[in-house]
Amino acid sequence: MTTSTTATHADKKTELTVDDITVIDSKLLKRAVGAAALGNTMEWFDFGVYSYLAVIIGKVFFPDASSTAQLIASFGTFAAAFLVRPIGGMVFGPLGDRFGRQKVLAFTMIMMSVGTFCIGLIPDYESIGIMAPILLLVARLVQGFSTGGEYGGAATFIAEYSTDKRRGFMGSFLEFGTLGGYLMGAMLVTAMIALLPAQAMLDWGWRIPFFLAAPLGLFGLYIRLKLEETPAFKDHMDKQDALEHARPRLGLLPMLNKYKKQLLKCIGLVLVFNVSNYMLTSYMPSYLTGVLGLSELTGLLLVMVVMFVMMPLTLLWGHWTDRIGRRPVIGLGALGLVLFAIPCFMLIGSGNMLAVFGGLVVLGVLHTCFSGTMPATLPALFITDIRYSALAIGFNLSVSLFGGTTPLVTAWLVDTTQNVMMPAYYMMGAGAIGLITVFTLRETARKPLSGSSPAVATHAEAHKLIDKLRKQRHKKQPVPQMSTR
Repeated sequence: MTTSTTATHADKKTELTVDDITVIDSKLLKRAVGAAALGNTMEWFDFGVYSYLAVIIGKVFFPDASSTAQLIASFGTFAAAFLVRPIGGMVFGPLGDRFGRQKVLAFTMIMMSVGTFCIGLIPDYESIGIMAPILLLVARLVQGFSTGGEYGGAATFIAEYSTDKRRGFMGSFLEFGTLGGYLMGAMLVTAMIALLPAQAMLDWGWRIPFFLAAPLGLFGLYIRLKLEETPAFKDHMDKQDALEHARPRLGLLPMLNKYKKQLLKCIGLVLVFNVSNYMLTSYMPSYLTGVLGLSELTGLLLVMVVMFVMMPLTLLWGHWTDRIGRRPVIGLGALGLVLFAIPCFMLIGSGNMLAVFGGLVVLGVLHTCFSGTMPATLPALFITDIRYSALAIGFNLSVSLFGGTTPLVTAWLVDTTQNVMMPAYYMMGAGAIGLITVFTLRETARKPLSGSSPAVATHAEAHKLIDKLRKQRHKKQPVPQMSTR
């Protein structure tokens, strides 16, 4: 149950009262966070399985090419899905801002599951020739289009359901779910490679993870359909209905122009976040196998153990950002990439298993500085009535240009230059951009989202907040106002 805000004047800042504070029901909050994170787990299990099977998929759909060309072609199809993600964001984002976050998130779950299931049905190149990679591309485009509305919606959903004091911790469960989905995919593929003969894996075994998309998607859909709309969105719609002349919705181009600074910050943050993400989860297994010559099983096991380490650290950083702020943690991760990317890849390239593992762990720990903070940081960049749209567009544009293309670009750079350190240089560049972006951010930890009233856990906390503000007024200190930006 929530206590909604009272009506406010659209052009003025009004002093807070108890009725202006949203009280979040703890049971609804847990359900919302769990459903968004679980749905994201299902989505990224589907999406992640492709990257873990990239070497085998290259052999199935591009059999006439060299092993290097197969890997590049496989990652090229992987990257193609990211090209349509901004289009998905442009479609699903405005729908989420107009009709609600919950409905759109349910629909993206259906599309993702269908696209993934269809990959498992596609005949191989020997059966239908060039139509095999074409159909693979179509299925990947369906996946990419649906994912364009997924992350921005899930991050918005959790952020708008969370209390101001714990938004970082609650948001970190979204990335906990993402890592969980990747881990589920890695465990399944690893078990199959260990148990099935290589030829059986090549003939039919690779299809099994994609077929699992159907039951997983139905389960995720059921969970999401049980959710209620976020308090912040319901409050925003109530205010719009209460106004005699509701503000007209901004068109896409006017919105992009008005919020271009926030969008640029979003793109910079997402760049460093996703380059480190896809380098570890998508490119690294193939790098260990195709470039360094390790067995597929060894490469998958190493990355899988690193992800086990990353999952609790993601939640820990989410918790600590609510105390020390988002900016210091993001800055730490970005600086770490600049300083340690080369030493880490030198360790990974040494061939010594302990050194390889150590290099991967350091990169994984640095990535958790982003995974634990971004789900709370990114939604706070935008005001409620355009949050889903702006976040979906900014996030997916950055992912399309820099994140999802990371496996393809780095594989091409390594092949072209014959320099196995190219992934390290790529990560250093991303870290530098992340550092620059951090300096432009304002701190949002423990503060209301833009355009929303303060959100607390109990009515007692709401009264305590009002008492604190009254004492500030008596001391003639500046009084925090409810943001109506």
